[in-house]
Amino acid sequence: MTTALAAQQTYHLSEAETHKLWRLSQLAAGASEASALALSGLLLDLPKSVRTALLEFAEAGADSGFLLLRGVTVGDLPDTPTVHHSGALQGHPTDGTLTLVADLLGSLVGYLDEKDGALIHDVHAVPGEEKRIENSGSVAFDFHTENVHHPLRPDYLGLLCLRQDHEGVAATRVASVREAVRLLTEEQVAILRTPQFYSSYPASFTRGRSGPVPRSGPHPAVFGPYDRPFMRFNSHTTHAAGAEATAALKALSEALEAVCHNVVLEPGDLVVVDNHVAAHGRSAFVPRYDGRDRWLRRFYSVRSLPGWTQHMMPRQRVVPTLEDIQGVL
Repeated sequence: MTTALAAQQTYHLSEAETHKLWRLSQLAAGASEASALALSGLLLDLPKSVRTALLEFAEAGADSGFLLLRGVTVGDLPDTPTVHHSGALQGHPTDGTLTLVADLLGSLVGYLDEKDGALIHDVHAVPGEEKRIENSGSVAFDFHTENVHHPLRPDYLGLLCLRQDHEGVAATRVASVREAVRLLTEEQVAILRTPQFYSSYPASFTRGRSGPVPRSGPHPAVFGPYDRPFMRFNSHTTHAAGAEATAALKALSEALEAVCHNVVLEPGDLVVVDNHVAAHGRSAFVPRYDGRDRWLRRFYSVRSLPGWTQHMMPRQRVVPTLEDIQGVL
């Protein structure tokens, strides 16, 4: 485990870049449901070095699987919400910031099955849900590919810190499969590459649902080129079909822990994660529900979607329910 960040993993915005990004964010706020084409002019006007850093991260596929932007303006904020779907920041300039970054990397999307298709997610603790393994909890949330069960998983996700926890100890934990596989045996990697793993739907996709939790699979946990692999893994919900594969999953989890970067986000930090390269998680913290608790905002971005998916979208940028696309992918 490491907390030190290499220079290539961090980009510090200059004062001029911070001001320009905020001005563009104000213009983009409220337009998150517009098409990426409608925002193309603003994307072209992003500070050149910021745009280059994000595009190079996306195109080069950094082995670390993440890029940290520091110096992003968060503006005036209300108290940290304590309920779901508060709408406390609807139309806030940070909507625009996250939309622009998501659209530069690909296209901002939401999932109808999750939070009714919300495009920007507020991540904060909710009273009574401290032990839930999702963004309303405050217990440790181990390594996971975002929406691991979904055939149209995000290519990238971003987490913008508005407020830290009171003690300043909550870390966003990021671990790359490209670094982790170096600690595994050839036999373990070969097992992880076989389609014998199943991933249950996460809690955020099953709220209010009764009966057994659905699962996807079988699928490999590691796939792609041997020198630049990708990962599909959730330490909470991905399970193996047999003892040998279960042991390989355990070895992967331990290797991810060994190469993990603990990124303690401060207000104005935006971490962008390659969802196919790095798993992420959260360390535990203690909320006080006093209006000053930890508060992040999240986006999902996809590089492309099948044309038929776009025609099935219930509204702009929202991926249809899994029930609607089950068996097609």
